[in-house]
Amino acid sequence: MKMLGIDVGGSGIKGAVVDTETGKLLTPRYRVPTPQPSKSRAVAEAVATVVEHFAWKPQPVGYGFPAVVQHGITRTAANIHRSWVDANAAALFAQATGCPARVINDADAAGIAEMRFGAGRGQSGVVLIVTVGTGLGTALFTDGYLVPNTELGHIEIRGKDAERRATDAARVRKGYSWSKWAARFDEYLRHIERLLWPDLIIVGGGVSKSERWKNFAEYLTVKTRVVPAQLRNEAGIVGAALVAEALAESQ
Repeated sequence: MKMLGIDVGGSGIKGAVVDTETGKLLTPRYRVPTPQPSKSRAVAEAVATVVEHFAWKPQPVGYGFPAVVQHGITRTAANIHRSWVDANAAALFAQATGCPARVINDADAAGIAEMRFGAGRGQSGVVLIVTVGTGLGTALFTDGYLVPNTELGHIEIRGKDAERRATDAARVRKGYSWSKWAARFDEYLRHIERLLWPDLIIVGGGVSKSERWKNFAEYLTVKTRVVPAQLRNEAGIVGAALVAEALAESQ
């Protein structure tokens, strides 16, 4: 099935048409900047321009969104404007685009894609996916089933939110070497390991690229097997398209 997936981020909104049987993008990604400030109606209007680019009406669209999402309602706004707290994102996007909408947490969307087509394919037991970028996104699966909205990037380590210490943005901001940053990221993973005892940890985001992965992977001491994600920057779009497919099948 061909479905449109859109990944809403704090700095950019990206979309593409995806073959949900293979996880391959059927079109080039189309990106527009996220409005600043990223208020709800402004973002909905920006999303509409992405949908219009693909001339998608009136088919369902799936969205990955940087917030806790319960039944289409966004409950948090750590990396987006506060107007999204308790907003009906699904209704806003549907009204703005004229297309039925299903919205889930962005890390969950990326995780769904990685479990279906990437490094988590066929993996049983407990799998944790950690996306590393401006923030720390997490997606948790047990025997292939998603436990939504885990938000484990916000656990406290040494009195601070983990996102303040262990993101790629923190590495750049602090000017850390890869080895020094890896020590902080490793500490984060060891905290998570003691809480969840996962069978596999998949690391996504920009640091999963091969040229970056080799800079820090050797410094990780966490006992759980840790592997790089395979879908990388396409994961959020692919996962959102899979969510759209589920919506289409339910209608």
